[in-house]
Amino acid sequence: MFTLDPRLENDTVPVTDLPLCRVLLMNDARFPWLILAPARPDLAELVDLDAADRARAMEEIATASRVLRSLHAPDRINVGALGNIVRQLHIHVVARRAGDAAWPGPVWGQGTAVPYDPAARAAAVSRLRAAFAAG
Repeated sequence: MFTLDPRLENDTVPVTDLPLCRVLLMNDARFPWLILAPARPDLAELVDLDAADRARAMEEIATASRVLRSLHAPDRINVGALGNIVRQLHIHVVARRAGDAAWPGPVWGQGTAVPYDPAARAAAVSRLRAAFAAG
């Protein structure tokens, strides 16, 4: 049975479920930052997915990247599956702009997260849900 790691649950806001992954918005308004958590139990690494799910994960990463690109017109999309703090397999998909709070370095461990205010969070989730629903 799949359960989301408590740290991911505390740091994110649910957006939608894709065929494989739960899509979460990182609660850090400094960056348009999604997390894809494959809804399979006991996964730590991409290689823990079977071949079909690995292919599905790549497609869902591409979908999340397209959604972020359509909503934010970033300079870059960063994708990473680190797992150094949260062991559960999860994939970060982050829209980056030159000059953002962490540019050109990675977003992880840079400064202090700035949580969305409730209205901005609701608006961001609504836009993301609509973009994922549109494909």
